[in-house]
Amino acid sequence: MLRPTVFGLLLACAVSLCSSAVFLENGMPILWAQTAGQVTDLPIQNGILTPDPWHFLQRMSLYRLMIAATDPFMGSMGTNATDSPVWGLPLQLGWMLTTGRLADPTSATTCGLQTGDTTCISTQSWWACVSYFVSALPFLSAAQQGFMGEGVQVQMQVPEGVTDYCTTYTDCAARYPDAMSKWDAFFQGLKSSADSPLPENEKKDALLGLYWAAQMASIYASAACNAKQSHYSAAEVSFANSWLNSAEYVSAAHFHSNLEKSAMFMSPLPSRILKDGDNAPNIADLSQEENHTLSIFSWMTSVNKILGGTLVHLWRSAMCSVNTREKGREMLEQLLLNPNFATNTFLSIITGMTTSC
Repeated sequence: MLRPTVFGLLLACAVSLCSSAVFLENGMPILWAQTAGQVTDLPIQNGILTPDPWHFLQRMSLYRLMIAATDPFMGSMGTNATDSPVWGLPLQLGWMLTTGRLADPTSATTCGLQTGDTTCISTQSWWACVSYFVSALPFLSAAQQGFMGEGVQVQMQVPEGVTDYCTTYTDCAARYPDAMSKWDAFFQGLKSSADSPLPENEKKDALLGLYWAAQMASIYASAACNAKQSHYSAAEVSFANSWLNSAEYVSAAHFHSNLEKSAMFMSPLPSRILKDGDNAPNIADLSQEENHTLSIFSWMTSVNKILGGTLVHLWRSAMCSVNTREKGREMLEQLLLNPNFATNTFLSIITGMTTSC
C-alpha cells in the first residue's frame, strides 16, 4: 500500500508547488506501481471479482489489467510496451486525481481531499462519474469477452445508498446498450484482428476506429452525470464541456492515444479546478501552455456553437480516410501545442480537406 505521506506529497506538488499537473511517475501513470498486477489481486467474494472503482488504486488497476490482457492483440499499434491506445485513460485518471477533480466537490465529505482519504473517489464528482463510464464499463465488457479469464464474473462495488451507477455487465448493458455493445465490438475486433488480411496501417486504423467508437459511446452515455456539474463553477463547467467536445475531434481522427502521445496532450491541461473569475488566457497561476489550451478549447466550442455544429461536422467529414486522419492528428497537435498555429489556418485547412473526400 502507498504510504499516506508520500501520496500527500504528490498531491501537494500537483496542486501548489508544480507549474503543471503531475500525472506521470517514473515514466508511467501516477501510482502505477501500486496497482494490481493480476486479476487475483483484486477483491473476490463468493467467486465473483468485486473491484472497488471508488478507490483510486483499484480504478487504476482496471486499466493496468485491461492493458496487460489486450497487449498480445495490439501488434499493429507498434513495438513498444506502451503503444496500446488504452494508455490514454490511466493518464487521464491520474490527471483528474492530482488536480483535485476526483474529490467531493460538495464539501459534504473529505473524500479525495488532503484532509481526508486521498485515495477516495467521490460519487458526487462529475469528473469521476464520466471516468466511470470509460473504466468500469470497458472492464466489464473485457471480462465478458474473456480477457480476464474464462468464466470470470465481475460486480463493481458501490457505496451504500448510491444507485446511479451500473455494477455488472448485465446491468450496464441494460442501461447503456450502445456503449456496452461498442466496447464488445472493440474487444471482439482485437481477437479477430490477428487473422485480418489488412495491411498493418489499415488494421491499426480499423482498431482505433472501434476503440474510439466505444469511447465516444461511453462519453455520450455519461450524460447521466450532467446533474453533478451543478457542484462546480461556471468556468469549470465550461472547460468540462469543452473537454468533452474535444473528444469529437480526437476520435474522428482515430488518435493513437498511446502513453507518449497522450502525455503530450495531457500536460497542458489545467492543473487545478477552475474558479469563478478564471478567464483564459489571463489566469495568473496557470502556465502559458495551460492558458493556451483553455483558450483553444473555448474557441473550438464557441465556433462550433456559432456554426450550429458545423465545425464538428466538417471535421468528421474531412476525416474520411487513413491519410486524412493522419493529417488531422498532426493538425490537432499543432493547434493545441503550437501557439503560433492560427485558428483561421485550422478552419481553412479543414474546409480544403473536405473537398478531397
